[in-house]
Amino acid sequence: MAQLFPRGSNAFARISIVVVLVVVGTGLTILLNTNRLHYTTDVLVARKQPVPFSHKHHVTGVGLDCRYCHTSVEESSFANIPPVETCMTCHSQIWTESPLLEPIRESYRTGNPIEWVRVHDLPDFVYFNHSIHVHKGIGCQTCHGQVDQMPLMWKVNTLNMEWCLECHRAPEKYVRPREEVFNMAWKPMDERGHAVSQALLGAQLIQDYDINPSTDCSTCHR
Repeated sequence: MAQLFPRGSNAFARISIVVVLVVVGTGLTILLNTNRLHYTTDVLVARKQPVPFSHKHHVTGVGLDCRYCHTSVEESSFANIPPVETCMTCHSQIWTESPLLEPIRESYRTGNPIEWVRVHDLPDFVYFNHSIHVHKGIGCQTCHGQVDQMPLMWKVNTLNMEWCLECHRAPEKYVRPREEVFNMAWKPMDERGHAVSQALLGAQLIQDYDINPSTDCSTCHR
């Protein structure tokens, strides 16, 4: 009986199987890692706002504390966006004719809110409470980065679940004294002002603040 397939058919079949597995594996890898790409997460992307508010100017230059604008961050799950009345506390006296601030003045005159573009926007199925993290000694800088050096606001972390779990599984790497939560220049130090390792200080603060974060799904997905 004549041979139906050429001699190289077996080798071709093996190569075809390998190629298919590589293509499928590569496709799955790309799909599973899409949510980690900066293009997807908008990490380090400054968002255009109705008013180009500079945290660098207001925090580093003027010296405003985070809580001057984000008044509810210590008591509420939501770190509120300040109303224009807060802006006008100063800008009714300074830069009163600045074209950049006209949207602020118009909002103040008309009562129509400014539509700010959210930079840190969690999905609706995720629950996050700012006040709990503040009272447990998690600094603003830990999640939001060096806000005091940002002329425009951008994300420095993905806000993905795996990123949150890094802290919940090893909080000693991130926790700081409560009185230093809003200090953008804080470094790990002991009571005498000497530099210490974050791991050593964090281990002590975990005991002092009774920190035992849950990794159960229902903690954040309610």
